[in-house]
Amino acid sequence: MIDPILRDAASKMSKSVDHFGSDLATIRTGRANPALIDKIMVPYYGTPTPLNQLAQISAPEPRLLIVQVYDKSQIGAIEKALRTGDQGLNPASDGQVIRVPIPPLTEERRKEFVKLVKQKAEEARVAIRNIRRDEIHRIDQLSKDGGVAEDEVKRGNARLQKVTEGQIEKVDAIAARKEAEVMEV
Repeated sequence: MIDPILRDAASKMSKSVDHFGSDLATIRTGRANPALIDKIMVPYYGTPTPLNQLAQISAPEPRLLIVQVYDKSQIGAIEKALRTGDQGLNPASDGQVIRVPIPPLTEERRKEFVKLVKQKAEEARVAIRNIRRDEIHRIDQLSKDGGVAEDEVKRGNARLQKVTEGQIEKVDAIAARKEAEVMEV
């Protein structure tokens, strides 16, 4: 009776970890990464559209992104969206492709990004703990309805706690790797 609840909890928690990992991909490091500008919203005929739906983004060099726009009439709008984003980028266009040089980060900016990584890691931990709380409530509800014995509830809660701790360790490991990447000169 408790096993499906634990599998459901593990699935939800791993989705939270995956979301956290993809969220960190948008934080700048010293290297060019297409995920940095993937989700920048561009006004495409009046509709905000993610950049990755309007162009192909590649990183041919460690400090350069190339944006190949599908609809050439949108190069100006994409350039403007890249320039006004919070990444501090200065794109240049030759009419066919947009080149986005990735400037080196200052020490102060690196520390800001590390703070952002820590904040996102804490948000991921809170999300995982909220899932644990909800699943504990479901297990307790089963117990109240008379579906499971008290010691089975305790074992289920202990197994749920182990799953939670494992997922939080994954979040911490991902955050530590990203912090090291951001601070790397």
